[in-house]
Amino acid sequence: MRIASLIEENERLHTALVAMRVRVAELEQLADTDTLTPLPNRRAFMRRLEAVVQYAERHKTPAAILYIDLDGLKRVNDDYGHHVGDAILLHLARLLTENLRATDMVARIGGDEFGLILDHLNEADAKAKAKSLADYVAEQKIAVGGDALSIRVTIGLAMVRPGESVAKLIERADAAMYANRHHRSQM
Repeated sequence: MRIASLIEENERLHTALVAMRVRVAELEQLADTDTLTPLPNRRAFMRRLEAVVQYAERHKTPAAILYIDLDGLKRVNDDYGHHVGDAILLHLARLLTENLRATDMVARIGGDEFGLILDHLNEADAKAKAKSLADYVAEQKIAVGGDALSIRVTIGLAMVRPGESVAKLIERADAAMYANRHHRSQM
């Protein structure tokens, strides 16, 4: 009788443990996903970037990040409302996702900024990828009421450098993005 009771209790605990593991996995997924887009969030991006930087250093392989800023979102929100701004963020998330390799990762870093991790990609190819992404996004239209809006992005690129911190890498990509915006505004 006692052994049967212990076996029953063990099965109950095992079932509870399995259910708890499933719930923890669900919570981890929620903690790593942006609340608006279906993309990973900054937390997931940073964790993956750390791993890519470590891998690139250990195996001497190239890797890059792109910092992508959606141009003019404040104006869209002011002119059309935040629901349209949200629709444009979702549209951009879809466009970026459509242009990924299996090894790439795109994430919404916050607000109107996105990050893209490109591992195993040299600088020339990373620059070409940034240009093709910007061109592709600019070519696509999104219907808003009776208007067909096009959106533009500004992209900053930084290659992984041996011994450089992830924070410094991000700082360089962010600075490159602002430099590109400034350069474009001077044209």
